[in-house]
Amino acid sequence: MISAVGIGATTGSFADEYLVYFGTFTGANSKGIYVSKFDPATGKLNAPELVAETVNPTFLAVAPGEHFLYAVSEVDEIGGKRNGAVNAFALDARTGRLTPLNRQFSGGCGPCHVAVDAAGKCLLVANYGSGSIAAMPILADGSLGEAATTLQHTGASKNSQRQAGPHSHFILPSPDNRYTLDCDLGLDKIFINHLDATAARLTPGDPPFATVAPGSGPRHLIYSRDGRFVYVINEMGSSITVFHYAATNAAMTEAQTISTLPKDFSGTSTCAEIVMHPSGKYLYGSNRGHDSIAVFAVDRETGRLTLIELQSTRGRTPRHVAIDPSGRWVLAENQASDSVVVFAIDPDTGRLQPTGRSISLGSPVCAVFVSKK
Repeated sequence: MISAVGIGATTGSFADEYLVYFGTFTGANSKGIYVSKFDPATGKLNAPELVAETVNPTFLAVAPGEHFLYAVSEVDEIGGKRNGAVNAFALDARTGRLTPLNRQFSGGCGPCHVAVDAAGKCLLVANYGSGSIAAMPILADGSLGEAATTLQHTGASKNSQRQAGPHSHFILPSPDNRYTLDCDLGLDKIFINHLDATAARLTPGDPPFATVAPGSGPRHLIYSRDGRFVYVINEMGSSITVFHYAATNAAMTEAQTISTLPKDFSGTSTCAEIVMHPSGKYLYGSNRGHDSIAVFAVDRETGRLTLIELQSTRGRTPRHVAIDPSGRWVLAENQASDSVVVFAIDPDTGRLQPTGRSISLGSPVCAVFVSKK
């Protein structure tokens, strides 16, 4: 069940302010999607307010133009049917309000990631539980049509406990909107598909996939600013794999794999999110267990990474990190400690400086920025 909830009245000028929408795992401390106001001049993040009650909206995506927001419901069953769902909302960037539009099945169970194509015509979904991906049309009013494409992955990989079958974890359109790349943690593959956004159609590419080392568990990825490289963060391997990327056919050739952990670390840790600084000079990845953000310098010519520092997230289990559009601040979403912590970015080095600013929020797992109107 989804319901809209308004946020408190506000006054003053917000020309330089953002809204930050947070996805969560719902439970005792969270009821759905929350919003905070963020000041990019100071890094101040206001206390979050509930704007939509819905179950496990763990990942969010905002359409071009920032009029619509989409959220998964990361569940394995709805109404007796083995399927998760995706929810569509109208977004009012003046008030922060979200108004429910509709809900569609996600084309599999346990959906954990959504993305919108560059034209705003198609929503892409990765279903972790079933190891499938789907594409569904975005209608003129922002609502979602039924999935036009569902592709089921098959196979297994090295780790018999976590990789006995496919687990699609992430899907993203290419910079030119002609392809999608999707990470399958269970198969150690990044699948390549042709994208017809208007028809919400996905068809296998040639080559059909790239691979990471067995047992790595690719989770999320990001393109370099010039589109020449792809960076894949490996959840199980606690590493980042750098690929040369060919825009002509989306072929990927490995260039480097680098650890996100210190050499002397002997505990248990898994990677989560990966983000690129707007300048393209720095890359950030989160470690859950070591509870840190790994900061890397990016060689713009070769794509290769050099570790700069490991910064504590001042919380537990940083499932997600986000950089504000100004490129001055990082938010760390610490799922297990119910907190979002703000760090300042040194523009000359990429290093992170704790600001002492944070908010309390139950099980935060995603953050997206929207310009405040």
